[in-house]
Amino acid sequence: MASLHPNLSAEYLSRSLSVLTPTVSLGRESKTSTVHRTVHETSPDGIELSRLPTLQDRTPATELPAPSISGRSSPSSNSLLLYRICTYGIMILEGWSDATAGPLLPVIQRHYNMNFTVVSMLFVTSATGFALGAIVNVPLTDRYGLGKASIITVCAAFQVLAYALIPPALPFPVMCVSYALIGFTMALQNAQTNVFVSSLPGNASSAMGLLHGFYGIGATAAPLVATQVGQTGHWSYFYLTSVGLAVINTAFSLYVFRLKRLEDLLPPHENAEETPALQGSKYGAILRRKQVHLLAAFAMVYVGAEVTVGGWIVTFLEQLRGGGPNAGYVSSGFFGGLTLGRFILWPINDLLGKHRAIYAYMVVAAGLELVVWLVPNLITNAVAVAIVGMALGPMYPIVMNIAAEVLPKWILAGSIGYVASTGQVGSALFPFLTGLLATKRGVQVLQPLVIGLFGLMAVLWLVFMLNTRRRTD
Repeated sequence: MASLHPNLSAEYLSRSLSVLTPTVSLGRESKTSTVHRTVHETSPDGIELSRLPTLQDRTPATELPAPSISGRSSPSSNSLLLYRICTYGIMILEGWSDATAGPLLPVIQRHYNMNFTVVSMLFVTSATGFALGAIVNVPLTDRYGLGKASIITVCAAFQVLAYALIPPALPFPVMCVSYALIGFTMALQNAQTNVFVSSLPGNASSAMGLLHGFYGIGATAAPLVATQVGQTGHWSYFYLTSVGLAVINTAFSLYVFRLKRLEDLLPPHENAEETPALQGSKYGAILRRKQVHLLAAFAMVYVGAEVTVGGWIVTFLEQLRGGGPNAGYVSSGFFGGLTLGRFILWPINDLLGKHRAIYAYMVVAAGLELVVWLVPNLITNAVAVAIVGMALGPMYPIVMNIAAEVLPKWILAGSIGYVASTGQVGSALFPFLTGLLATKRGVQVLQPLVIGLFGLMAVLWLVFMLNTRRRTD
């Protein structure tokens, strides 16, 4: 075997051995592969030598794609549609439940032979459930990992039990316990549903408006059915329809969500929550935000005013306007207006701007409540109440959308849940206060109380605007 040519130095061999192993570079820095070819050259003595290439001899070849490091694939359009339908069903039942008390309150009062204060205990127990749900929402989700979707399903199952306690017309305390359980589960569901929909791909603003529009659909339909059933003498049978809706929600949400967490159903995207590395206590961070408390206070007063009007207007019209049993349909007109406002007034919101639109709607609603208070005419009152509902309709979705604009993303989901569940406390608290005042002063206190709530909303909104700047993260 011939010996190595003397011109092949140790340095040359070292340089050549450094490239013995072909290298393919993949990743973010480079996508270029390098192909090594044998190089032929002639020595000074005329001998043809074969050597390995040096760095100068390398030539770029075909560019290879970087490996894909993807997580869960995006859900299909059919899956997203099922998710939305499921959340719409949840909101329909919530609206159905909130609007039930209006037409049935006088009937329940007569059945149990009690005054306004005692019958208003339904609102007290419901407020207790809502408040508890607002308190445990964030820690329950974060600590036990139930996730948004699975909490929605579990709560729907408990609602079946809660509604099933009412049709036998058991003693009044049993009905109060049922309302407490309904309040607790609906506070959690309301919070989680708002968070879930805000996390779906697409326009979160329009999605939120559509979601709360379906709340209005349920609230519009309930008084129509409750008024008819209440006149049959078997008022408690109305709650069989609530049981049926809760069963449908449970079965459908179990089929769609399969007790999975939100992050198991949806991949991260532009609407998703971003958590910093040093997050600390998320609940503590939410509670330290002044804007969160102002939004929660506004939502509580708003929802309280909404449900107070829808819940007590029937009693008001029956006792002061001679409305009779058919006055229950006015409650349906109120929630029908609320639904219509959420579906059709978005161009007005864009024209005026969200902040100014809130004030415009409050002025319209307060003016029409003055008409109901001062004009003793049943038809005029019924029309005015329906328009009040339309003016109130867009406010709640606007609040949720503004929360998404001003709050940091990493606490946005928990903050929306806190605002939503705290708002539901108002749906029970203020109707109860109305009952207390009605016992002492008569049901005519309804209109001045509601106008006062509108004034409080205006003050809270002004304070919120003065303490808010758009999110910059």
